[in-house]
Amino acid sequence: MTYHEDFTLPREITELVNDNGFDILPELLRLIFNTAMEVEREHHLGAAAYQRTPERRGHANGFKPKTVQTRVGEVTFAIPQVRDGTFYPSALEKGLRSERALHLALAEMYLQGVSTRKVSAILEQLCGSDVSSTQVSRAAKLLDEALEAWRTRPLGEMRYLFLDAHFEKVRENGQIRDAAVLIASGVNLEGKREILGVSVSLSEHEQHWRTFLQSLVLRGLCGVQLIISDDHAGLKAARQTVFGGIPWQRCQFHLQQNAQAYVPRQELRTQVAADIRTIFNAPDRTTAETYLRQTVQKYLKTAPPLAAWLERDLPEGFTVFAFPKAHQRRLRTVNPLERVHREIERRTRVVSIFPSEASCLRLISAILMELDETWQTGKVYLTLSEELQSPPS
Repeated sequence: MTYHEDFTLPREITELVNDNGFDILPELLRLIFNTAMEVEREHHLGAAAYQRTPERRGHANGFKPKTVQTRVGEVTFAIPQVRDGTFYPSALEKGLRSERALHLALAEMYLQGVSTRKVSAILEQLCGSDVSSTQVSRAAKLLDEALEAWRTRPLGEMRYLFLDAHFEKVRENGQIRDAAVLIASGVNLEGKREILGVSVSLSEHEQHWRTFLQSLVLRGLCGVQLIISDDHAGLKAARQTVFGGIPWQRCQFHLQQNAQAYVPRQELRTQVAADIRTIFNAPDRTTAETYLRQTVQKYLKTAPPLAAWLERDLPEGFTVFAFPKAHQRRLRTVNPLERVHREIERRTRVVSIFPSEASCLRLISAILMELDETWQTGKVYLTLSEELQSPPS
């Protein structure tokens, strides 16, 4: 809850749990959220109920009932109101946004006749009831407006930029195709991570990447001193066009995976992986380059293609050595975005096949918006200092 320092459970909650056990979960959820929302309204107004204070910024205006389908059943909450209509409890909105998006994605599948029986069962299990086309349209409009506002919000200066993509199944003209989901995240000047943007298209080609990166710039993205990504062909060309003068760090994790394609014998795989780790774990670039030369010589006769690949490609993972040592471990790979992808896949797995790009974008945007809020209110990801005022030469 947002205002935990003022939040105390009423005695009736303890008594209800003692008397009813798990059967009281819906009522318990109602009481907890109602209490938290009242506290949040007090913070919004700057005063408690009936309190006279010069800091007061408005007046309460009773409560409005709102029935919500939750995982513990149907619950009717008492939503606190204010006279000027400027307040809505963030605790309830944040908790419902991504579930609403999932509900809509499933409902769209139902309306378009995709796996009707299966989708109906999932809707019943997750959301507690079926939905009508009118309900879907009304809820979709409200949700889409909020998500579009978030996706197009102004950006600012970011120290580091992470780029990556993954794929979701989308139905188009009766065919099931792979849609590329492009995601950008950054580390801002406060050292916190942000989800900067997301785009869904039936291609991961250069044009999609270029349009996506240009949209970030048009929204105000600036000050980037390092880009971290894999070596996607389309991304590489688009990155060079849009961010040509910015240093690039090729993901070391993906480099290690790529190396295995050049290992001639199964028994060499473990040794090659260990050699590459030794290079990447070097204390500085000079030492890493020394280790690389030794490794190239080691495999020059037994695995010539591997040696040539190491010499050509591995230095693309050395750019991070020019940046503050305290930052290097978190700048070596796109693993932070890989974890984001896993969370998306965990939540989209229930959908399986999206009926459209718009449906896919809606659900993933809701998930990312929720994650972004968590990052913004969480701990600092990197402690930034004055030691890096301009990009390394």
